[in-house]
Amino acid sequence: MPGTRFPTARLTLGQMRRSAGRLTAAGVAIAIGTAFVTVTLLAGDLINRTARDMIAAEYATADLVLSVDDPEGLTRYDDAAVTAIADLDGVAAVQPLAAFWGDLRHAGKGSYQVFVPAPSHESLSPLELTEGTWPARSGQIAIPPSVVERLGVGVGDTVTLQRSVYPDEAETAQGGTGEGSVEGEAEMVEPVAQTDELEITGVTSDPYGAFTGTGGAVAATAGDVAAWTAEEGADVSYEEVLVALDEPLTGTEVPADLRDALAGAAAATGMAADHVAVETTEARAAAKTIEQTGGQDLVFMVFVLTFAAVALLVAGLVITNTFQVLVAQRTGTLALLRCIGAGTGQLYRSVLLEAAILGALASLAGVAVGAVLTQVALLVAPSFDLGIPLPSAISLTATAVVLPLLVGIAVTVLAALSPARAATRVAPLAALRPADAPTLRGRAGRLRAVLTTLATVGGFGLLGLGAALGLAERPDVGLLAGVAGGAISFVGVVLGSVLWLPKVTAAMGRLVNRSGPSARLAVANTLRNPRRTAATSTALLIGVTLVTMMSTGAAGARQSADTMIDSEFATDIIVAPGSDETIDEVRSAVADVEGLAASTAIAGSFVTLGDVSDLSVNAVEPDALPGVINTPEEAAKLTTGTILLTEGAATSLRVADGGTITATGPDGTLDLTVAVTTAGPLNRIITTTDLAVLDADAVPHAVWARLATGADATTVLSDVQDATGAVDDGAMVIGPAAQAAQFRQVVDVILGIVVGLLAVAVVIAVIGVTNTLSLSVIERTRESATLRAIGLSKGQLRRMLAVEGTLIAGVGAGVGILLGVLYGWAGSVTALSLMGDVQLVVPWTDLAVVVGISLVAGLVASVLPARAAARTSPVAALAVE
Repeated sequence: MPGTRFPTARLTLGQMRRSAGRLTAAGVAIAIGTAFVTVTLLAGDLINRTARDMIAAEYATADLVLSVDDPEGLTRYDDAAVTAIADLDGVAAVQPLAAFWGDLRHAGKGSYQVFVPAPSHESLSPLELTEGTWPARSGQIAIPPSVVERLGVGVGDTVTLQRSVYPDEAETAQGGTGEGSVEGEAEMVEPVAQTDELEITGVTSDPYGAFTGTGGAVAATAGDVAAWTAEEGADVSYEEVLVALDEPLTGTEVPADLRDALAGAAAATGMAADHVAVETTEARAAAKTIEQTGGQDLVFMVFVLTFAAVALLVAGLVITNTFQVLVAQRTGTLALLRCIGAGTGQLYRSVLLEAAILGALASLAGVAVGAVLTQVALLVAPSFDLGIPLPSAISLTATAVVLPLLVGIAVTVLAALSPARAATRVAPLAALRPADAPTLRGRAGRLRAVLTTLATVGGFGLLGLGAALGLAERPDVGLLAGVAGGAISFVGVVLGSVLWLPKVTAAMGRLVNRSGPSARLAVANTLRNPRRTAATSTALLIGVTLVTMMSTGAAGARQSADTMIDSEFATDIIVAPGSDETIDEVRSAVADVEGLAASTAIAGSFVTLGDVSDLSVNAVEPDALPGVINTPEEAAKLTTGTILLTEGAATSLRVADGGTITATGPDGTLDLTVAVTTAGPLNRIITTTDLAVLDADAVPHAVWARLATGADATTVLSDVQDATGAVDDGAMVIGPAAQAAQFRQVVDVILGIVVGLLAVAVVIAVIGVTNTLSLSVIERTRESATLRAIGLSKGQLRRMLAVEGTLIAGVGAGVGILLGVLYGWAGSVTALSLMGDVQLVVPWTDLAVVVGISLVAGLVASVLPARAAARTSPVAALAVE
């Protein structure tokens, strides 16, 4: 009979239709979790593709890449091998991958650039010509837009190339002309500075970002690149050679006869044939991606999937709470089904089938949302000028679709196991009331209390041990103990929440008890059903704890990183003039640059410290040093008669902080007191007064400067280069501040991503609060009707539910913040102790935002249920079965 087929499925679908509204929030939670997993997998694929495309861009659209297949990397292609390969039948063009670094100068401005050969074939270079022509003869170049802007030049202009040339070794070898040479010996060859005038014939673009990391590439003739490389003292040979074929390859494999021909041509010039690797461009790029990333893409995937797992864990808790309340609401229905013959197995399968259907539908929606969000991000990304080429569309792989779907279904079904077992325990004549929560008076309650207490106390003990090991410079073992302790203690707190959280809520409720009958009823509701109160608050507690922990850890890490960066990059700008005669003009030019707070001259000499000779020391006026250093507390250690040494330098010189060391210079000797500094650039710093005693002829040789507050490091560095270049063409400008800014940006981005990822868990937790509170209101329809019948107004009913939701959310947020700060501090002490003194920071702004969001979430969560309860007339509600 059709009516008797698949009774469990028909029962399940009927129950889902009746509970569609109640299941929606649970479905949204699991959809967010699976969307997170989908985005993670797609982002990992995009990172792989982007890295591969950036590496492949170097190979342009070449058919083949010839590389060196030698574990020791000794074999290389020379010009003879390249020529032999180019002469093969079927080879259209060959171009070795070569590079030369040189300093381009024009009108006092400089740009240190990489030079590459102009393309011998359109498929062998990633560069494209946008203006002018490619260089056709020696002394011609085509430049990227960055050089055009930096030097203010264009097609037809002339620029100067500054490079180092090593004289012919024959001139300084046996019988050479080097002064002081001894017959039979070769002297060290010193480079000679040389300049070349180069004509700009064209402007290029790099549409695939092959040279993004080097700020663009200058194209020169292959002969010039080879000649400059040789004159610099390097061998002219190549690790990789690009090949364009007359007939492009149609497959992904290199034909064996072609591979043998290429290897044979290289071998004919003396190169071992078995060291010639012949690959397609795509295969070479994929191999090089793995080689250069070192598997970091996998690390990224594991890192982000960890946060996806956290989101799914919170979503699982929401699912569990949802089904627990649904099963409790269906107690009467389940009891009736048992009376008419339904078995416990059918009820169990019905709940699990409902979970599986919900998980499948929600996960499909999550996969779709994740894919759409990722594609939208790709479309929006170009407007942010990220500096790297991104794919235009996502690639929906089977893994990116099937894995989130399976994970979503699995999490939903696992979350429903406990409620499903509860459904099978409903007796045929059970009353319409939810199961009681465990209490300390029952055996199960006492067992739960003992186990959760042991887990909580033992976990916090391990957490403390991890922090102690971190301070003892054993962060590896300390992290293991800390992570284990944090996990165990948190499990103990969450599992025991049903026993203590309602009592905490009631204690907090005393603060609002006197505000009226609505508030007193709200507080009473939190105590009447402890399981419901704990379930509602725990989801938010988990999310808030995680976010607070990471915010606290991030704040500590950021402050510790700032301290470390300030010590490592104590100076913002360093200028070394090309000539001692221009030091005053250079200092004056630097002082006039807008965006600098202070600058000072640095003198130097070579002295003997202790028994170590020829050590350079720098000298500065002690009153000027704090103004040009990012660590003024370290600069304050410098006084007359003192020398600043890093801990490593002091150890190597066998002196301690506060000890004395003898300094001997060309003109005198001093006993200096050692002051150990944590700032690397302050190593071997003395006062100008002391330097005058040691070396009366010492003169300033550099200028140190510090950025003004809020000044952009890159802009100021460029302005300093322009100002000093106008005074001294040979002045070298170093900008540690720009590097420090990059480090800070990386730290901020990483920490922002971490906190942002965990914010997803809070969103899901808020959904859980809304869902559980809504279901609890539906569960209390008769109770609300009774209150209305005995005189409670609609407004009072709404206020009661608002107070209840806000109180439960506030307690969950408050406990979560306390736990999160504690875990964040312990993690900071454990992981950051090697960076120096750990700063235990409380991110008050972040905590205020979390509390505000939690309270608003609890209030908003009560709005819709309260309106529904207030709209229902007492007579109709009392008639509900």
